[in-house]
Amino acid sequence: MTVDQRTRMMKDVRPLSTEEVLDVVLPGAIAAHGELAARGASFREVRPLGFEVEVEGDRDVTAFSLRPEGRRLACEPGLEAAGVVARLSVDALSDLVQDYQSTMGLMMTARVRVVRGETTDWLTWEPVLRALLDGRRVYETGDVTFQDLEGQPLDLDRAFGIDDDREEMAHFLAEAGFLHVRGVFEEDEMDAVGRDIDHFVSLARPDDGDSWWAEDALGNAQAVRVLEFYDKSEALRELVHSERYQWIGELTGDGHLYRRGAEGLVKPLGIVKGLSDLPWHKDCGQGRHSYLCNALTCGISVTGADHVSGALGVVPGSHRANVMMPGRDPVMDLEARMLETRTGDVTIHCSDTLHRAHPPTERPRKVVYSGFRLPLRPGDEPIVEDRYSKEARAELTHVEDRIAAAGRASRYA
Repeated sequence: MTVDQRTRMMKDVRPLSTEEVLDVVLPGAIAAHGELAARGASFREVRPLGFEVEVEGDRDVTAFSLRPEGRRLACEPGLEAAGVVARLSVDALSDLVQDYQSTMGLMMTARVRVVRGETTDWLTWEPVLRALLDGRRVYETGDVTFQDLEGQPLDLDRAFGIDDDREEMAHFLAEAGFLHVRGVFEEDEMDAVGRDIDHFVSLARPDDGDSWWAEDALGNAQAVRVLEFYDKSEALRELVHSERYQWIGELTGDGHLYRRGAEGLVKPLGIVKGLSDLPWHKDCGQGRHSYLCNALTCGISVTGADHVSGALGVVPGSHRANVMMPGRDPVMDLEARMLETRTGDVTIHCSDTLHRAHPPTERPRKVVYSGFRLPLRPGDEPIVEDRYSKEARAELTHVEDRIAAAGRASRYA
C-alpha cells in the first residue's frame, strides 16, 4: 500500500528561461503527454490559453498559446487564438511549468494577471497543465471508485479503533484519502493540551508572526491559531512522540516521518473574516504536488467536533482526482463527508485530499494539526521554507482577501 505520488525531485528545480520552456520543456511534454492533455482540455472545454511573458527591464514580451489541435495539445506563437491570456514574469512561468507554483498559487501571490478572459478560465487550465507537464490524467466523471480489501464497496462512513487491523486502515486511507481513528488519547490528556492552547492564545498579539487572527461581525479581532505549538506545549510533545501516535507514520509503508511541528487552533462562533474556517482546498493546491504528495495531516480532536461545532469536511477519493482549485470542482461526482469526532480522536488526511473547516454554529471547538512527511528520495534535497520567517507568517493572517477572491473567481468554493 502506498500514497506516494511524487514524480519530481527538488534538486532539479532551477530557473528556466522562456527559450528553454518553449524549445525544450513544452515540446518534450507535448511529445510525452500531448494526447492526455488534449483529452483533458476537451473534457473541460477550456478556452485556448495564451501567455505574455515579461522579462525584467525589457519592454518586449514573448507571447505564445496552448490549444488542442486534433488529438494533441499544440503550442504556437502569438495570441490570436487565445480566449484567455495570462501575463506573468519569466520566473513565474518557470515555477509554473515545474509545478513549484500552481495557477492558483501564482494568483494568490499576485504573480500573474489575467488580461483576457476570466480568472476561472485560468484556474480551469490547472489540471490540463498538470496532465501536460506531469502526466496526471484530468479527472472525468466516474474515474474514482471505492473497494475494500475483499473487492466489495467500501464503507466510507467507517471509523476505526486504534487496535483495529492496520492493513484495513492503510487500504481505507489509500482508497478514500482520509482516516478517522477513535480513542487515541484520553480526555485528561486533551484537557492539558487545551489549557496550553488557551494560554498561548491569551499571549498572542496581532502581527506577532506566531498567530493567525480573525474577526467576528462586530469587528472584534481574536487569535484563532497558535503557530509553533509543538515547541510551546510540553503536553503535546509527550503525546505526539508516544506509540499511540507515531504508528501513523508506518501505516502506508512509505516511511513517513514526523514533522516535529504543530499548530493549535480554536474555532470560535460568529467569525466572518479571517483564516479561521478555511474553504474547500487541497494542501498542495498552491503547487508542489509532484514534490510532496502525499504527506499525512493529522487532526487531534482536543474537544471533539460535530455538525454544530465545526467538524472537518473531506471529499473521499479527491486525492486521486486531478481537478481545478480552489473550491469543489463541479466535475467531481464525489460526495463530501463530515468527520464527527469525540475528544481524543485523530483524523488523518492525505495532503492532496480536498477538505475544509466547517464553521461552528452552536459550540466552539479546539484542535491541533500536526502530521508526517514523506522521506527524501535518494539524492534529493529538502525544500528550504524561507517563506516561514516570522514576517512571512505574520503576512499569512492577511491573505484572506486573496483566498476569498480566488473562491469568488472559481465560482465553486
